[in-house]
Amino acid sequence: MDLFFIADIIGIIAFSISGYLVGIRNNLDLLGILISSFLTALGGGIVRDVILNTTPFTFREYYPASTVLIVLTLAFVFKIYKKQDVERKLIFVISDTIGLVAFSITGALLALEANFNIFGVVILSFLTAVGGGLTRDILINKIPAVLVTDFYGSIALLVALLLFCCDALGFLNELSIIIIAFLAIALRLLAYFKGWRLPKISQD
Repeated sequence: MDLFFIADIIGIIAFSISGYLVGIRNNLDLLGILISSFLTALGGGIVRDVILNTTPFTFREYYPASTVLIVLTLAFVFKIYKKQDVERKLIFVISDTIGLVAFSITGALLALEANFNIFGVVILSFLTAVGGGLTRDILINKIPAVLVTDFYGSIALLVALLLFCCDALGFLNELSIIIIAFLAIALRLLAYFKGWRLPKISQD
């Protein structure tokens, strides 16, 4: 079992949960929740594969969609939707952060494998990480979270840059990938709980 597969599974599970919680928060019906979860978990990978000019992995393998269905079933069985708002928000932030980092890694690794330059690695990593959530938010008529949430898209960019640098310096291995993943997750959670924000341009 390689690191790419592990990161992909982790990303699918994490984004399935966050997509489910977004559906609950926006009072979507059962079909809406299903679509929200599938788009969040699989949308970025589909965008990634289209850019790579290959049939989307989700359409060739059964485990991505099956994983989403299993996660949704467990979410309903354990009644996550009945938890307090604070608990649901914490679960959402953690799962969304893990999914973001996991898919940033898978996108960057595929880009490096395809010999993309630094721009290509960053773009593919970014779109893999945020593409699903971006599509979901547009579908439910919300401003995409990546455009208004500080230290979200920035984390995907950071992961891509670090992986590219490690590859260029010959340090890209399982250990370096795991270290980058934990650093990125820690930074995102720290930024969230500390309220760190990127500077914004004032209209005044």
